[in-house]
Amino acid sequence: MIPSPKPEKPAPDPVLSARVAQIKDLVASCIQCGTCSASCPNLCFMDMTPRKMWRFLLCDRVEEVFSSDTFSMCSSCYVCTLRCPRGLPLTRAMAGLKQIGFHLHMARFRRAGLFYGAFMDNIAQYGRVREMEMMTRYFLALKDPLVPLGYAAMGVRLLAKNKLRPRLPSRGRGKLAHLFEPLDPQEQ
Repeated sequence: MIPSPKPEKPAPDPVLSARVAQIKDLVASCIQCGTCSASCPNLCFMDMTPRKMWRFLLCDRVEEVFSSDTFSMCSSCYVCTLRCPRGLPLTRAMAGLKQIGFHLHMARFRRAGLFYGAFMDNIAQYGRVREMEMMTRYFLALKDPLVPLGYAAMGVRLLAKNKLRPRLPSRGRGKLAHLFEPLDPQEQ
């Protein structure tokens, strides 16, 4: 019997590798003291401590970092950054890992990414958030008809208190649309 060849790993994404390298540079001088883990208010929700995650990242065990929930549970409270004895920008590093997670289209970031997209589209179109239209776009992007039902009671309460104003969608570009256009064609 001839053994089947091992499936080849896809070629690493150079942009992704560069982003991981930037994050590694941010935490390269980590002394593994554990202050970040001890000061994190969300530690009980993480499957590995931030200290361990930084060590995995520095040891090029990136797959374990991205299979973990640690960086996605970061609430960006900046306590770890403030208490780090080396003054490392740990919150910025966590945000960078989240951005890579979005880039990788990780399932746990799908809803947040779609929400962010609907929010930014709404800002680009109107120059401000039009809540009803933004949430409608978000729910349509989710492609799950049951999700809006979870928000229905809150929507009714907001309408009753006149906190939401239904408006018809307008056509055309908003005043801020030019801010979202790339300056250089190579940015796309």
